[in-house]
Amino acid sequence: MKLNDLLNHTSEWLKGTGPNSDIVISSRIRLARNLEKSPFPHWANKNKSEQTEKLIEDAIRGIDYLKNTSVFKLAEMDPIDKQFLVERHLMSLEHAQKSDHKAVAIDDDEIVAIMINEEDHIRMQVMQSGFNIYEAWDIIDKIDDCLAKELSLAFLSDWGYLTACPTNTGTGMRGSVMLHLPALVMTRQIDRVLAAIAKLSFATRGLYGEGTQATGNFFQISNQVSLGHSEEEVIGNINGVIRQIIEQENQAREALLSRNKALLEDRISRSLGILKSAYIITSQETIELLSMVRLGSDLGLIKDLNRRTINELFIITQPAHLQKMEGKKLSQQERDVKRAEIVRKKLNI
Repeated sequence: MKLNDLLNHTSEWLKGTGPNSDIVISSRIRLARNLEKSPFPHWANKNKSEQTEKLIEDAIRGIDYLKNTSVFKLAEMDPIDKQFLVERHLMSLEHAQKSDHKAVAIDDDEIVAIMINEEDHIRMQVMQSGFNIYEAWDIIDKIDDCLAKELSLAFLSDWGYLTACPTNTGTGMRGSVMLHLPALVMTRQIDRVLAAIAKLSFATRGLYGEGTQATGNFFQISNQVSLGHSEEEVIGNINGVIRQIIEQENQAREALLSRNKALLEDRISRSLGILKSAYIITSQETIELLSMVRLGSDLGLIKDLNRRTINELFIITQPAHLQKMEGKKLSQQERDVKRAEIVRKKLNI
């Protein structure tokens, strides 16, 4: 697989399928692993980093479960290519910032992504569309077992897996769920909900994870603590919290429909109208307007516009995607014009 092949492929997290996919965009399990007796990436010298990269790449290529996986070296990628992978949720912002002796392995379906020499030697993730946290865990658990047979991993019986950040020590696992919560935002209940889950040691981030703010009514919710808990306990806690949020969002949507339907329909229709007619539009405005259009589609207030089409617009209108499609670097204004053109074509079919 070549990097450009991804342009014609729908990311797993945007397929709009799976349980509760009207509210849950995606479910992700991430595992942090390090090699035994090897310095963490931030402390490793050039030779050690190079050795680590090769060891992990060879291990990945030797696993049948990952036979449809391609490895991309960051040193061979330009900034737009790296941002492209960040936008597709296949690589972290931190991983993209420095390229030496770093790589990312991606399977053809964009379900599995393995970052090499990020904060930890191995940061692997599995993503599923909709509320599929248990299925994501089942897949990544198998991959983890395969890697453990190929590599000597840093593990202590008293502490579990050793990681660069102490908060990941133990299972080394982070589970996260991307939620679309426009009704809780519109009814001004979102702050109360997020404050409640913070007390339960859950973190809330934006569309692109750590260091990003919530935008377009998207919230990524993940566990903060793994030490002292089994993987099953962590997943069970995530499952329980997310189910409560889904219920509260559903109740908020029902309340909007019963008490403020005309206002809701007006806001959704105005959002769709702007998207269908705009000739210049920013990324931020696009996300916010698409959020309302997605809500309208999920509530049946917008006909003949499926969730998958709306979801795809969230990603193909991002800066790196626009430039990859054009095959050249674009200024901000050129991107705003191109973005509006793509949205108009998709929505006016």
